[in-house]
Order: sequence, then C-alpha cells, then structure tokens
Amino acid sequence: MFRPIQIALAITALATLAPSTAHAAPCWAPPVTARVTDPFREPACRWCAGNRGIEYGTPPGTTVRAVAGGRVSFAGDVAGTTYVVVRHRDGLRTTYGNLRHTHLDDGDLVVRGARVGTTDGRLHFGLRDGSRYVDPSPYLGRWMRRPRLIPVDGSPGRPSPPATLRCTR
Repeated sequence: MFRPIQIALAITALATLAPSTAHAAPCWAPPVTARVTDPFREPACRWCAGNRGIEYGTPPGTTVRAVAGGRVSFAGDVAGTTYVVVRHRDGLRTTYGNLRHTHLDDGDLVVRGARVGTTDGRLHFGLRDGSRYVDPSPYLGRWMRRPRLIPVDGSPGRPSPPATLRCTR
C-alpha cells in the first residue's frame, strides 16, 4: 500500500515525463511589405485610447496577404471601414483593417499567403487571443536578403538567393 507522499512523488514524476501540450509561437510573414508607422500600444483600460494592433504605411491598393490559414469570422464594414477577421486553428484571431476591397465573406477558408484584400492607404493589423488584444509584432518575422557581390568587370552576376523569413521569437 502506498503512502500519500509516495503517491504525490509518483504523480509529480509522471507529470514531468508527460509530453508538453504547449506549442511554439507562430512565425508569420508580414501581411504587407511596408514600414510600421504606428506600433502596438496597450490601452490603459478597455475603453481607453491606444493602438490595438500595428499600422503599416502602405500606398492605396497594396495587396494584403493572410499571415496564416483559418476561417473568416467577419468580413465587412465597421463605421465605414472595411475589416476582415480570420480565426486560426490555435484560437488566435488576426484582423486586417482599413481595406479598400476584399472578396472574402464570413465562413470562407483562407490559406497562408492568400490575398485578403487591398489597402485604402494604410493597413491596420491586429491580433487577439480570446478577447485580449496582443501585440502582433513578436509573431511576425522579417524578410532577410543575403548580401550579394556584383562583378566589377561588367559580367552578369549570379541571381540573388531568395529572401528568408527570420523570426526573433
């Protein structure tokens, strides 16, 4: 017969051997290739001012791409601004706002890299985990290009290698 301390030790040992259910944070390609003009700023309260996402400075008509696959949970206008919200398998929701045009409707499936729409001058990109707004910046990688030497004798150089996505998380 086991004593309570032996049982507690056995449970602790088994818990440390069990596989972890935690998963690594995603590394997404940014939805556009543009400079961030307004970073995420956590609001002091639910109704307070802040920036619940990041803003990209994009020319009107810039194509916006889905950062990950999922199902559209909202596509439409809010106060005259077009938004698309995609719910992902891990429960996170990404928001693409200030769109000029989108062809997506509620319930549509999107794959990573699919066209979400075009911008109306800038792009708002937000991330929510449940009802909590999260800074999307740590989830986004940066496209990195390797430096390439150019021949000085005028001969054609080799093509540049493809850019690679580098994640900091």
